[in-house]
Amino acid sequence: MDVLLMLLSLVGVAVTLAICALIIVAMSTKPYPDLGRYETEKYFLNEKHEKCLFPSINDPASVELSVIVPAYNEEERLPVMMDEALGFLEDRKKKSRSFSYEVIVVDDGSKDKTTQTAQSYCNKYGSEKVRVLTLAKNRGKGGAIRLGMFSARGRFLLFADADGASKFSDFTKLESEMKNVNKNSTNRAVVCGSRAHLEEESIAQRSMFRTFLMKGFHFVVWFLCVRGIKDTQCGFKLLTREAAILLFSNLHVERWAFDVDMLFLAEYFITVCCFYRAFDVDLLFT
Repeated sequence: MDVLLMLLSLVGVAVTLAICALIIVAMSTKPYPDLGRYETEKYFLNEKHEKCLFPSINDPASVELSVIVPAYNEEERLPVMMDEALGFLEDRKKKSRSFSYEVIVVDDGSKDKTTQTAQSYCNKYGSEKVRVLTLAKNRGKGGAIRLGMFSARGRFLLFADADGASKFSDFTKLESEMKNVNKNSTNRAVVCGSRAHLEEESIAQRSMFRTFLMKGFHFVVWFLCVRGIKDTQCGFKLLTREAAILLFSNLHVERWAFDVDMLFLAEYFITVCCFYRAFDVDLLFT
């Protein structure tokens, strides 16, 4: 009985902390999306160190895949992720001549040499394949991804963490599911990676308090925001160009829990689709 009461108390504390965290996010979030950018954020340096203007997401797509990599103080971990990603993408390009890609590393106001590290890949592979967007100040992961999306040329847009938390080869799983839901070019589709199948293993490595805090956060997200997703925080999501325009033009949260905001918007537009028949939206979680 005492153990049960202790567990219930921990759950209550976790839920309370999760609710407090969401309240803090809501109170610190601007009432309207911040779609502006500083003048310096409109340009990138090519392999010849020439200043070039980024395209707009409102332009027609000119490559098959854009990979957006938000990075804050990732000088040390970024090379591992970039080597794996570019190795996979280059191998894919050799097998399929029609496949084209770009990787946009968004330096979110880092204090280390993240920009220089990313630029070395531009110098090696060329600016048609690798570009670096250096933000004038730190915006948060969601804000960094937004500007990366708005500077991309891809028909499909993937964002992936700079720490290599997801194997880049798993992109083929997202791509396969995207083909299943994206039946025509007008679809606005989102396919999300998931680490839910690794939850038992991760729980074994966490303290009891952290586990309850995680469970509390998941419950609050499920109860108040997004119900159809097991892992909202996985930083490996694939979107069609149309979906990226719609969701990131309306994204309010730029820092922690921006994924929840993005997926809440996606589910909202699905509801609108079902009720008003106004949008053609597919949303899939694997």
